[in-house]
Amino acid sequence: MDIPILFEDDAVVVINKPAGVRAHRDKFSKPEEVTVADWFVMRFPEAGDVGEPLMSKDVEIARPGIVHRLDGDTSGVMILAKTQSSFLALKAQFHDRLAEKEYRAFVYGKVKVVKGVIDRPIGRSSKDFRMRSAQRGARGLMRPAVTHWERLAVSDDYSYLKLMPKTGRTHQLRVHLKAINHPIICDSLYAPSHQPALGFSKLALHAHSLTLSMPNSEVKTFTAPLPPAFISAEQALLKGKA
Repeated sequence: MDIPILFEDDAVVVINKPAGVRAHRDKFSKPEEVTVADWFVMRFPEAGDVGEPLMSKDVEIARPGIVHRLDGDTSGVMILAKTQSSFLALKAQFHDRLAEKEYRAFVYGKVKVVKGVIDRPIGRSSKDFRMRSAQRGARGLMRPAVTHWERLAVSDDYSYLKLMPKTGRTHQLRVHLKAINHPIICDSLYAPSHQPALGFSKLALHAHSLTLSMPNSEVKTFTAPLPPAFISAEQALLKGKA
């Protein structure tokens, strides 16, 4: 599998994760599936022990190099650690919410204001074990979740948003946008009754940039180029053709 590398040094590698590739294996993975963690070990075998495993129902799941995750259907920038010291330094930044993340998303419906904040705690859905919820009826521990957003383009039927999550809950952006009645285009889990739109056939969510301190303390911003479908969809909105 070919994963584009955006930056690499002795401590880290930054990639542009393709949509449809999981960060690491889990109970939903198929035997033939190749994850980012699998690719990392094949590309950097000397770093195969870097990171920490995930325990799932008493089963240990290896996650070499993985510092943070993107949903399988989300494309965009991810940073992977090549050494244990860089892993611990980067992990602390994500834990302490010091890493700055910017996403881009196309959503259903006309977002009428130009910017805002979604401050809704997230729990588990009472309807589907795969889902999270920021709406009435969510169950389990409700974890604080905050997403800042700005509108970049809009039509009567769709909107293009810049999203800046301040927390990192599972499915946070997808759940928050559903909670304000603007689910992400082609989100089969959170908007199954909506039809594909604006030329998208996959989830219209892209991790566009990531800013953090490198293990040598230098602050860097990494940007994953927008996929062609995002550029086409934005042009359609700006030209009034959507």
